[in-house]
Amino acid sequence: MNALITLELARALRNRKFLFFSVIYPSVLFLLIAGQADGTTEIDGTGLTLPTYMMVSMASFGALTAVLMGNSERIAKERESGWVRQLRLTTLPGRGYVLAKTAGAAVVSLPSILIVFVVAAAVKQVRLESWQWLALTGAIWAGSLVFAALGVAIGYLASGDAVRPVTMITYFGLSMLGGLWMPATTFPRWLQRIAEWLPTHAYAALGQAIEQSRAPHARDIAILVVSFALFAGGAAWLYRKDTLKA
Repeated sequence: MNALITLELARALRNRKFLFFSVIYPSVLFLLIAGQADGTTEIDGTGLTLPTYMMVSMASFGALTAVLMGNSERIAKERESGWVRQLRLTTLPGRGYVLAKTAGAAVVSLPSILIVFVVAAAVKQVRLESWQWLALTGAIWAGSLVFAALGVAIGYLASGDAVRPVTMITYFGLSMLGGLWMPATTFPRWLQRIAEWLPTHAYAALGQAIEQSRAPHARDIAILVVSFALFAGGAAWLYRKDTLKA
């Protein structure tokens, strides 16, 4: 499994287009959204300024891009090329394949998180305590595992030409409805109720809790844990199902 993780990391780092969208794109969006924002006015219902709020949102969005977009399409292509069929001839179990794909994608997500933080601190003068920077990095990085598992599941759920539209709909839907592109507090009340139960909303809420120097809500943690269990379990089940069909 370690060899597969190393291979996945090397392949991702060689993909310049993937690196641009997962590493640079979130920082560019942060500057477009928060570039002209007032650094003192707080967003209603959050206690955070727009640059501080959007820093966590865009770091989460960058990690989501790296692990979801990278995993789903790559796995679908591997299934078509016969690479997955070759892996089945080895002793690698289904859960090992899912864990290797999830861990490999999560490693690539770290640069996108760090670059958003650097841009926010340098351009918008976002200032936090040292422990908050460390806690934010750890929480957002660890939380990206949820969506890495989702990417594996989509890669086995859809194949060929279908995987890209399925991934894009999931990607943009979770990003927008989860409040990563704009504060969920600006949504209509009925839409806020939906957003509160999405894993992307819970994901960003972890970082916002750290910025506010408070403990995260138990519901947010529960949503992420349950989502990871469902996505990882579904990915492993789809892998075994695909194996039986081969």
